[in-house]
Amino acid sequence: MDSGAVRFGLVGYGFGGRFFHAPLLAAAQGVEFTGVVTTSAERRALVASDHPGTACFDSLEALADAGAEAVAISTPAGTHSELTDRALDLGLAVVCDKPFALDAAAAQASVDRAAAAGLALSPYQNRRWDSDFRTVQRLVADGSLGEVRSLESRFERWAPGPGPGAAGGGTLLDFGSHLVDQALVLLGPVAQVTARWSVRDSGLDDDVLVLLDHAGGARSVLQGSWRQGAPGPRLRVTGSAGSYVVGTGTDDRGLGAMDGQEAASLAGVAPADWGTEPREAWGRLHTGADSVEVPSERGAWNTFYPAFADAVRGRGPVPVDPRDAVATARVLDAARRSATGGGTVAP
Repeated sequence: MDSGAVRFGLVGYGFGGRFFHAPLLAAAQGVEFTGVVTTSAERRALVASDHPGTACFDSLEALADAGAEAVAISTPAGTHSELTDRALDLGLAVVCDKPFALDAAAAQASVDRAAAAGLALSPYQNRRWDSDFRTVQRLVADGSLGEVRSLESRFERWAPGPGPGAAGGGTLLDFGSHLVDQALVLLGPVAQVTARWSVRDSGLDDDVLVLLDHAGGARSVLQGSWRQGAPGPRLRVTGSAGSYVVGTGTDDRGLGAMDGQEAASLAGVAPADWGTEPREAWGRLHTGADSVEVPSERGAWNTFYPAFADAVRGRGPVPVDPRDAVATARVLDAARRSATGGGTVAP
């Protein structure tokens, strides 16, 4: 078994590639950041400035020929499945950003392809390691919430002009991929889905509301929007013993501020120093008129790539099972059917 660092490439150097992947790849234990696939002269210049000495390549094939063993894909949503499958066919282990695929059928096809090739494959669900979500998981595990009955979860931002970017494929796929994944992790499989959305002049959906009835009896209310002037609480999780609420602030770009790891990356802070939330960002545990401050767990995005590198070397599982991406895609498919046709549907 090869015990050396996994030679890891990155496809795409837009916002996600530059700020959510490259810093973590460059800093990850067990990873050698091999290079970036981009044909844009502007983005190649950014790579040279951000990561001096890091190579750039014109294609996945050139990256593979240079000795890469794994690749992270951070490109527009509509290219994810095609690039994932091409990379697998080249013998590369793959991390694919959200949405993992545009629908469940494509997601399942990629999962089957990776299994047949014996290659590691994982969706990049970094929001599982957000500070607030890790805090919720701690409160569930230690019994502070009692039996969890409902989850309210929001990704809401104030950007009414540009709205959702075309690269994300619309708010349901973009924000919804994270919202649904977290709901499934916390509350388990879904029995019924009801959804509503509005469609902008761009043709992209926005102002998305998704109601999930979980098989275990709990309920999730998920909301995503790019034109919410007063973003609601990021999370409200209610159980038989109380409710945990953590808010959403506004960052210096005028967008909804969520996990501080995003702001730290944008500010150029090294990943080793990400994850600590200031006290004013902590949530509270409410029991009627009484509430107590809840110190936030440290965010841990920087654990993803070391875990994936270990999986490539056969030392453990991938950080996110790719079958979870199929489950998320099935719920999103059902939400799309409900939003366009009305009614409540099964995933």
